[in-house]
Amino acid sequence: MTILTMKDVDLSGKRVLIREDLNVPIKDGVVISDARLQAALPTLKDALGQGAAVIVCSHLGRPVEGEPEDKYSLAPVADYLAKALQCPVNFSKDYLKNGVNAKISEITLLENVRFNVGEKKNSEELSKLYAQLCDVFVMDAFGTAHRAQASTEGVIRAAAIEGKPVCAGNLLADELSALSRALDNPKAPVIAIVGGSKVSTKLDVLLSLADICDSIVVGGGIANTFLAATGVNVGASLYESNLVDTAKTIMQKTKILLPSEVVVAKKSQINFDDFLGSLEIADPIIKSVGTIADDEMILDIAPSSAHEIANAIKSAKTILWNGPVGVFEVDKFGEGTKILSLAVKDSEGFSIAGGGDTLAAIDKYGVADNVSYLSTGGGAFLEFVEGRALPAIKALEESNG
Repeated sequence: MTILTMKDVDLSGKRVLIREDLNVPIKDGVVISDARLQAALPTLKDALGQGAAVIVCSHLGRPVEGEPEDKYSLAPVADYLAKALQCPVNFSKDYLKNGVNAKISEITLLENVRFNVGEKKNSEELSKLYAQLCDVFVMDAFGTAHRAQASTEGVIRAAAIEGKPVCAGNLLADELSALSRALDNPKAPVIAIVGGSKVSTKLDVLLSLADICDSIVVGGGIANTFLAATGVNVGASLYESNLVDTAKTIMQKTKILLPSEVVVAKKSQINFDDFLGSLEIADPIIKSVGTIADDEMILDIAPSSAHEIANAIKSAKTILWNGPVGVFEVDKFGEGTKILSLAVKDSEGFSIAGGGDTLAAIDKYGVADNVSYLSTGGGAFLEFVEGRALPAIKALEESNG
């Protein structure tokens, strides 16, 4: 993989357009979770430190193109960046019409790129307009690298055609380095933790991981499908009967670590219109996997089984984690995820975790500082693990090839 990074390009005195992922929750005009902004700060500081005139673009939410709405405005992010970076941050709404008067040692944040018609369809015309704003383009938004859009993939190709340097920012470079370490030549034993409601949503991930992992821990509805593949009655639990044979195929390729005991609740106690609320008052019951009744739903790995699996995690040299193994949002059905997260914390191996629910669990159990790398990508993380070519990454490779 040949990709230029910011360290390979002279940014001094240049107009540098950086695509970041600043898609953060905002309430009443205030950023209420700044994890993605914190992840972007090192790249922005680096560019400022090199004497660049920094222009930053990002999406926020899912507005209708051509119909700007205040609730999707990046204006609150501009305020946040000004305080975090302690430098002037100018906010530009009409950059496509009037361009950008970028200044050295200052940042200009562009209004939500998804307000622009043609962004999602990767308009060639819009891509060229973005490229004209800068002397150097920096792709730093791993979380959007799997989308071929004008501000992610199109602008890279447009800038390269104009002979302008295109490169990866610090965050993107770190993401690719961490993923490469975990997937290309990982230290054995390699273990993956894959949770989620459906095998179908992570089938390609499981098939890919089966080729490189010594073992895979499965959780949630995914685990139910694998349990069914072993002949276990999973009662009223959510599972995919049409993928039982696929689960058997995966089990032939690598070792799947399944619980011998699980935590269940009576289906009659669960209201799917208020799922988490109903689980708060549902009664957790620990059952052997061979004794699950027809009216019971599996909601977590029991502590005894979680501790057994935790031992395998602690001894692993490489750990990939995507997805909790139970309904961790409710404590009585989150003990399995807690035990496994603490095992990742205690492991001396290299660990990488990605996905919104995974990061939420990591925050809840306070293990973030002990995970080797926290990926900012959700869909991009999964597609990279699957072995798919991410459009923005491919464009960077081909532009520098």
